[in-house]
Amino acid sequence: MKLSEELIWRGFSAKTTIKNPEDLDTRENKQFYWGADPSADSLTIGNLAALMMCACFVRHGYKPYLLIGGATGQIGDPKENSERELKSIEEIEFNKACIKKQVEGIIRSENTVMVDNIDWFRDMNYLTFLREVGKSFSMTQLLDRQFVQNRIGDGGCGISYAEFSYTLIQGYDFLHLYRKYGVNLQLCGADQYGNCASGIHLIRRLENAEADIWSTPLVIDPATGRKFGKSEGNAIWLAATPARLPNGEKSENYTNIFDFYQFWLNQPDSAVEYLLKIYTIYDKTTIEQLLKDHAEAPEKRIAQKALALGATSVVHSKVTAGKVAELTDRLFGGDLSFSASEIESFAGLLPDAPLGVSILDDLVTTGLAPSKSEARKLIKAGAVSINGEKTLDDTRVINFPALIKKGKNKFAIVC
Repeated sequence: MKLSEELIWRGFSAKTTIKNPEDLDTRENKQFYWGADPSADSLTIGNLAALMMCACFVRHGYKPYLLIGGATGQIGDPKENSERELKSIEEIEFNKACIKKQVEGIIRSENTVMVDNIDWFRDMNYLTFLREVGKSFSMTQLLDRQFVQNRIGDGGCGISYAEFSYTLIQGYDFLHLYRKYGVNLQLCGADQYGNCASGIHLIRRLENAEADIWSTPLVIDPATGRKFGKSEGNAIWLAATPARLPNGEKSENYTNIFDFYQFWLNQPDSAVEYLLKIYTIYDKTTIEQLLKDHAEAPEKRIAQKALALGATSVVHSKVTAGKVAELTDRLFGGDLSFSASEIESFAGLLPDAPLGVSILDDLVTTGLAPSKSEARKLIKAGAVSINGEKTLDDTRVINFPALIKKGKNKFAIVC
């Protein structure tokens, strides 16, 4: 399958400047850039969709330039309805390191070039930026942007000059990468098309050259109808454990590997084909066979299991995905009597708490309960079991490796 065919088949095709997708197959300059701002210490599966599109280009011989926005992250991509809070430089640097590691783990290419736009904006003179970039845009052109209209129109909250200028900064990124590396193709999510167009405008105006954009649609959560992303309150994070933030606190931006796997496993039949194409690297023949087998015995959830295994493999490795698949089968198989060594082998897959503390602390530490008072209510209601046996003792201290179960499908370990 050619690149153009695979992009369309997988659904990685939205607004683009490329009139004939087949031009991507024969393009002489096989380079692209994709960027992300360090707005959090982890990416989400919304970002992962765009990275899977990038990986598709890489499989077809394209060289990736992956940008982590140390400069744009100091301003913040304008939201549709409110101003972003500025992040501290320390927080931005921390987020950059976390995101860089995630991106490199997904785009596994020896040719990858990681770049950071703070490297070319750090010493840029403000007047130089205004003369070269600001002079290249008319106010009419910028005011016509949809996000600006939303912010300054009736009922809008207004927009700061900093966020209003964001699109110029991102546009300059494209210009810089074109000048330094000859990159003339930017990949993005459909919501970033307008910002990317600023780069095309600058390249055309200042370099008298042409550049292109290829965008992918935003992925919609079949259960809620909302896009996958942190701003929607339904984030599934790529980080599996909480990062220790610069202020010493633990980040809340993570999804443990077991829950990550369960998210995909619990997708409805109506969404599974759509998600298999986006979030796995199974080829067309494999996916068609999976869907055929699934249709013949939907109660076996063959397609969902393949989706969960494939998506988890992309983010957390094939070995880890195999382990969590096996763990899932055992946990929902009815027998929760595991040996101490087996429970210890679950470390990294399930939330964990240390030995020798109370069950209330265990429930809070592992995130199975938001507070000790809520943990106590769960225990009194008979919703908590230890190694398969229900416990009603909220003073209990666990001094041995144990599997804790809350309700029907939430698990953690003490080890």
